[in-house]
Amino acid sequence: MVSPSNQPSLVARFRSYFVSGLLFSLPLVFSLYVLVWIVQTVDGWLHHLVPYSYLSQPSFPFSIPGIGLLVVVFAFVVIGMITKGLFGKIILRYSEQIFSKMPIVRTVYSTTKQISEAVLQSQSNSFREVGLMEYPRPGVWVLCFVTGSTKGEVQRKTLKDMVNVFVPTTPNPTSGFLLFVPRNQIIPLDMTVEAGIKMVVSAGMIIPEDVKNPQEA
Repeated sequence: MVSPSNQPSLVARFRSYFVSGLLFSLPLVFSLYVLVWIVQTVDGWLHHLVPYSYLSQPSFPFSIPGIGLLVVVFAFVVIGMITKGLFGKIILRYSEQIFSKMPIVRTVYSTTKQISEAVLQSQSNSFREVGLMEYPRPGVWVLCFVTGSTKGEVQRKTLKDMVNVFVPTTPNPTSGFLLFVPRNQIIPLDMTVEAGIKMVVSAGMIIPEDVKNPQEA
């Protein structure tokens, strides 16, 4: 039987309930906020591009949220179907030739295309390996993401088997450093990229499960 002295006080229980509610609610509220923001933003873009008479819905007494997002997704699907065909490939080739001759646009276009292909293509191995490396000095380790094998002039002049490594900053993993590191100086990890990003964002407070030794996680 638990003595009254060992029972948590009302303030302690209130604080525990508050923290539990906060931990449950914050991720949910933030995720819903981001989702609503995306839907409203895309809907706003669509209202600026398409006349209101085409977007009005006389059959419904209320507007349908997310209709703009559905239209954009459908448009991307249609464009993808066209580009997969012979006619679409011809258009794509000629448009790339035109963009490649425009001084500023060609840089933006080629960079965006390379990043999109590296991230979205299923056969790409870019940004799909988490590793450890000594940085910024020996004896200090940092979580890094291997984005691919180093090629071109950098690889030729280093005379080593190099890899492109992205070292993110905490808690914002979208900024960081691009490093060219010898492959043998990277220790591959079994954790997924998603787990690695969670660890970076949480500043190490969220520790991914060790798939080889789950009891030590």
